[in-house]
Amino acid sequence: MADYAGDLSPQDAWNLLESEPSALLVDVRTRAEWAYVGVTDLSPLSKKPVFVEWQTFPEGQRNDRFADEVGGIGIDRDAPVLFLCRSGARSAAAARLMTQQGYTRCYNVSEGFEGDPDADRHRGRVNGWKVRGLPWTQN
Repeated sequence: MADYAGDLSPQDAWNLLESEPSALLVDVRTRAEWAYVGVTDLSPLSKKPVFVEWQTFPEGQRNDRFADEVGGIGIDRDAPVLFLCRSGARSAAAARLMTQQGYTRCYNVSEGFEGDPDADRHRGRVNGWKVRGLPWTQN
């Protein structure tokens, strides 16, 4: 049995956000990643992502207030909550934690925003939200 609701590809995550009005995307990357790499654009769905760091920037330490910050959003515990990071590792940990906190439908966006590294160890070329052609924006 999984310790959270499951992994979704970026396209499946988009489809769930589109089909379920209560579905929410929580981006758990750092402030620097949001500012310099870009963020999902959910405006075609009339939604906005929620931003809660899993690890603080620049320290790189785990955000001990993560569960409280996500819980403070006022999410229904039975609503789909999708967690996104760079590659799917931090977001899987976030989905596990929030499932332990009593949220019943926590999902990990498995490829993340930038995806896996290529042969040259560069991200954003193999898979992930951006490579899959889903809406995103950059300041």
